[in-house]
Amino acid sequence: MRRARITYPGAFHHVMNRGFEGKKIFLTKKEKEIFLKILQEKSQKYRIKLLVYSIMDNHYHLVLQNSSGKLSDFMKQLNGEFGMLYRKMEGGKGYVFQNRYKSILIQEDTYLRMVTIYVLLNSVRAGIVKDPYEYKWSSIGEYFTGRDSNIVDNGFVEGILHSRKEMEKLLKEWSAKELPIKRTRIGNILGEKIFIEEAVIKFDRRKKKNKTRRMREKDYIFETAGKVIKEFEQREGIKIEKINISSLEGKRIRSELLVLLKDRAGLRYNEIIEYPLFKSLKYSSLGQLYKKTIERISKEK
Repeated sequence: MRRARITYPGAFHHVMNRGFEGKKIFLTKKEKEIFLKILQEKSQKYRIKLLVYSIMDNHYHLVLQNSSGKLSDFMKQLNGEFGMLYRKMEGGKGYVFQNRYKSILIQEDTYLRMVTIYVLLNSVRAGIVKDPYEYKWSSIGEYFTGRDSNIVDNGFVEGILHSRKEMEKLLKEWSAKELPIKRTRIGNILGEKIFIEEAVIKFDRRKKKNKTRRMREKDYIFETAGKVIKEFEQREGIKIEKINISSLEGKRIRSELLVLLKDRAGLRYNEIIEYPLFKSLKYSSLGQLYKKTIERISKEK
């Protein structure tokens, strides 16, 4: 029997999968482009927040957030569709990928930043390039460009890396380092002791709950932006078009709505900034505003 994976809505993961028996399945530009196209389509369909990717000749790395709780469905569709198209192009029978994908649960902030840099350096560690910016098949070129990426949530990543200068500094520092992964009875985890303990509790609680009933699909689906805004207006007692963003209170309210639209409605920054309330902000500032608001809310609890 397959062991249940440790995940939950909102969890961050480093996901990897290899070609069957180490076979090169992304050998040409065509195969890599097909995989990227499927990756983009499936992450949008299943509302999985993709943060980082690196595609090598015989395996791939992803850093993502299980933002909708649909990680398993997303991975099944990603690997299944690519496998089907690969067989049509290359012929043959049997598995394309090696068993199930591997997944590491990641603690946010320091550890998430750590694994982001680690994956972006994959091509350097493999000896393919000396400068990670030279490798075309990673997401390294998607960050700090001043525009929205159509595949990764670059605004979120920019928020945790702070600046291009900081990212480049970390790339140099991590060129020869390995991840301090902890192996536990519930799987591999990258994080501090208290995070691991909390993850075990969540896993055991969910396992016990699933013995008595299956989790309903709607428990893992984002709410509509309209519903989130309506409930927010009722809570704050003000329509969003009436919010005075020139005041400190108005800015506070706006930043909290940003977090709700991101977390509960699953909107990307390029979607959020289309609302009149946010149009005066720079796109590049949304990631930092989101992070600062989360920190402030946590301290106030």
